Amino acid sequence: MKSFNLSEWAVTHRAMVLFLIIATLIVGTFSFTRLGRLEDPDFNVPAMTAVVAWPGASAQQVQDEVLNRMERKLQEIDGVDYVRSFSRQGYGGLTLWMKGGTGKKELDAAWYQARKKIADVRGTFPEGVRGPLFNDEFTDVYAMLYAVHAPDLKWDELQALAENLKRGLQSVPGVNKVDVLGRQTERVEVEFDSQRLASLGLNPQMLVDALAKQNAMTPSGAAEGRAERTYVRISGALHSVADVEAIPIEAGSRLLRLADVATVRSALEDPPSFTVRHNGESVLAIGVTLSRNSNLLALGQALDQRQAELRSSLPAGVTMEKIADQPTVVDDAVWEFERSFLEALAIVLVVCFVALGWRTGIVVAASVPLVLGVVAIVMYLAGWALDRISLGALIIALGLLVDDAIIAVEMMVVKMEQGWDRVKAATFAYTSTALPMLTGTLVTVAGFMPVGFAKSISGEYAGGIFWVVGVALLASWLVAVVFTPYLGVVMLPKTMAAHQTHHDPYDRPLYRRLRGAIDWCVDHRRTVLAATVGLFVLAAAGMTLVQQQFFPTASRPELLVDLRLREGSSFRATEAAVATLELALKADKQIETFTAYTGAGAPRFYLSLQPELPNPGYAQFVIKTAGIPEREAVRERLLKLFNADELLPDVRGRVLRLDFGPPVGFPVQFRVIGPDTAQVREIAYRVRDAVRTSPLVRDTQLEWNEQVRTLRVHVDQDKARLLGLSTQEISQMTQAVLTGVPVTQMRRGEELIDVVVRSTSDERLALEHLQDISLFSRTGAVVPLSQIATIETVFEEPVLWRRNRDMMLSVRSDLADGVQGPYATQQIWPSLKPIIDRLPPGYRIEQGGAIEESDKSNAALFAVFPVMFVVTLFFLMLQLQSFSRMAMVFMTAPLGLIGVVPALLAFNAPFGFVALLGVIALGGMIMRNAVILVDQIDQDIAQGSAPWQAIVEATTRRARPVVLTAAAAIFAMIPLTRSIFWGPMAISIMGGLIVATALTLAAVPALYALWFGVRRPGDSAAGAAASPANDPMNSTAMTG
Repeated sequence: MKSFNLSEWAVTHRAMVLFLIIATLIVGTFSFTRLGRLEDPDFNVPAMTAVVAWPGASAQQVQDEVLNRMERKLQEIDGVDYVRSFSRQGYGGLTLWMKGGTGKKELDAAWYQARKKIADVRGTFPEGVRGPLFNDEFTDVYAMLYAVHAPDLKWDELQALAENLKRGLQSVPGVNKVDVLGRQTERVEVEFDSQRLASLGLNPQMLVDALAKQNAMTPSGAAEGRAERTYVRISGALHSVADVEAIPIEAGSRLLRLADVATVRSALEDPPSFTVRHNGESVLAIGVTLSRNSNLLALGQALDQRQAELRSSLPAGVTMEKIADQPTVVDDAVWEFERSFLEALAIVLVVCFVALGWRTGIVVAASVPLVLGVVAIVMYLAGWALDRISLGALIIALGLLVDDAIIAVEMMVVKMEQGWDRVKAATFAYTSTALPMLTGTLVTVAGFMPVGFAKSISGEYAGGIFWVVGVALLASWLVAVVFTPYLGVVMLPKTMAAHQTHHDPYDRPLYRRLRGAIDWCVDHRRTVLAATVGLFVLAAAGMTLVQQQFFPTASRPELLVDLRLREGSSFRATEAAVATLELALKADKQIETFTAYTGAGAPRFYLSLQPELPNPGYAQFVIKTAGIPEREAVRERLLKLFNADELLPDVRGRVLRLDFGPPVGFPVQFRVIGPDTAQVREIAYRVRDAVRTSPLVRDTQLEWNEQVRTLRVHVDQDKARLLGLSTQEISQMTQAVLTGVPVTQMRRGEELIDVVVRSTSDERLALEHLQDISLFSRTGAVVPLSQIATIETVFEEPVLWRRNRDMMLSVRSDLADGVQGPYATQQIWPSLKPIIDRLPPGYRIEQGGAIEESDKSNAALFAVFPVMFVVTLFFLMLQLQSFSRMAMVFMTAPLGLIGVVPALLAFNAPFGFVALLGVIALGGMIMRNAVILVDQIDQDIAQGSAPWQAIVEATTRRARPVVLTAAAAIFAMIPLTRSIFWGPMAISIMGGLIVATALTLAAVPALYALWFGVRRPGDSAAGAAASPANDPMNSTAMTG
């Protein structure tokens, strides 16, 4: 029974095929214009944070009595990678990291379990612990950030204005949520002077009690009638500053108002916990996030329109300026990739026209928009967006998607040169090449499987490569067997030149020389294969000379500057450091804008931004320049500024570029882990000193360092009891004098405003006079603190970090210019071996940073390799029906490494995660050519050709399509070499394909001849072993 021939159907149903071509182009164009645009693909950050506050507790107490309970429960959750916690004076938090590649549904379930398990132990927390507060929204990226500046408005007025702007932005279609950042909490301060209170016979506790009683929300009863129940409400709750001022205070026999004995005013929290400054001015930031499946560019246009409307209603002097504009960044980035794509498309078309002639070239070129149309339709239906990964995948696919069309058209042309008509040639092309092409396509797609199914953050980030390339290559096969034959019949001439002159198209000087070279390779097969193996060994050894990389630096014009003060530094000290650096940045003409975030890191305006937890001694600048050259010039000046230690001598400054891929923090990290804090610190000092000796890194530091001063008040309990003073009362009085005591909350609509009792600023700042703080006893006596207590200065750990409940201190470094993180870590690690060998039991040193994330990503890729191997072998066996041939073709896969290593070394390109994907995919490309060549040899043998002649002639005939398809793929990579992200992959594929093409024409024929013992015609037993029927590993022979 004759099998169905798609090409024959296409050329006999031309009207239907023409309709499908037109429909594909129209619907594909429509789909492409409707695709979403993103800078980077979304990926789930499998992290959740929980923060608790315990005012008055030391870092050790927070760790032992609160965090330890939480960590123990969280480790019970399935799929946990690790739990990392920190504790500081009065508060702490932890981050739960699930294993990379965990799906969103699994993450949501894990976050639910985390909340549930922490709720189970919440009742065991010590009294006074507040929280925890959870955050699992690390996937959200602010599509737009605005800075709202109003120099003529009070801060509370600016905050009210920002809330109105927030409501205006929230109603824009496509907006998920809007946040106001940099708000300072309003509160009512009741400020007293201790001496004045004493002169009136009052003490701070009396003020506290009066406030609490006046504002207490207590039931006032209800009257039960025959028909209804009537509740009684008593007025007098606090709603304004005037209400607080009017609270009665008994001073002996007199009744005074609170305003008579203390100053009452509305104020903002002091010091604040987080502030935003833009270009040296205090501002409020408004962040807008994109809802899922919305078009970012459309959102940007809608937000611009709404911003213009809101600006027109702003009071005079109020500005609303963009400080992060993701739609514009994405629009520029997508255009850069579209330009590269158009360049690659033009290159591929030129290759086709030059090599095949204009008629044949048009037939091949027409396959490109048809394939892209199919891909656009699938992407639109699947909800995929155009982003860095999908556009790069399209460029990679562009060099491959013309392969099938070239093979099909080339076979048609050859048969027409032999005198066949166009329809018969098209039908034969399908019969002889369709299945080998499909097998080769499936094998190539299988080469991208590891990245598509890798269970890691990197796999989730770059996994779109597999799906987009897979769809493109399958579509290219479909186009080659349906649309290309139709176009060939329509476009190609009825008779070809070679047929008109009755000339064998392969009997030309070039082909005669090529035939002679192939014959020599088959004759000297052992020499050729030995040379191939030797080159492969050299390439594998040379791989050690290539710098390893995780993900490269981003090509964005922003710089991040971290300012870290000594542990225990005040918020005011951090603000002063920020102001100092602002003066230097204002004087730099190459800086367009800068924004400072004090008390925490910048909001997530970029997908790969590393989140920073709250810390009063930390600030982060986002500096925007005009372009990469300006960015690098500013970076050099800032590095010199920090290295000079003149402008900010007590501040550790760090200047860094944005990175592609998942965040890793410091690129070089070594974790010292063990049970005892002091021992961990001592080991970490030795590791730090060893790391500092390496020229590959700079600014080596410890994650936490100096101990901080603490005043420990030792109360004589006997004396305190005689005065009627409890420890709690003494703590409240010192707190009231130093920081203030929250007493109650004033209710104003949905707002809850703290009422805080505290001493005057002079008393608060005079820490050296702590011993003179007046204590008011229940007996009415006023005594200084020094009368019942002694004060001792001690030093405590300012912060404690743990990983899976073990103490952890990280040694962290940035890189010298031109050095990659994994390479630096590999070079430094041997120098730590003497320290590791002398570690006490229970202590260990681990690698972190870029190499750890790279190893995790690579391990996730390698975990999919067995599946990839099985799928690849299945497709090969399906086509070749022979274990021997399957094994022989499979052995050609890694030979591309011979070209990859020299190419990377020649261009000084690093070998990272993206380049690894290229090398893996390269194996599929090589096997694609090998399987088609082997199948062609077997077809010739089956048609009666001698094995030797079949090898030489099949390779000669396959030379032109092999070289053309390789040339198309190689030249299509040229625009990608400019890309920082895709460059190493493009270089790897170009170098690998150049060598693989030569090996396909030289080593594969030699391997076939050696594998099956093929002999030159005339030798004894010539070719017997090469017959498929005589192949001892042939599946039919084994089963028959």
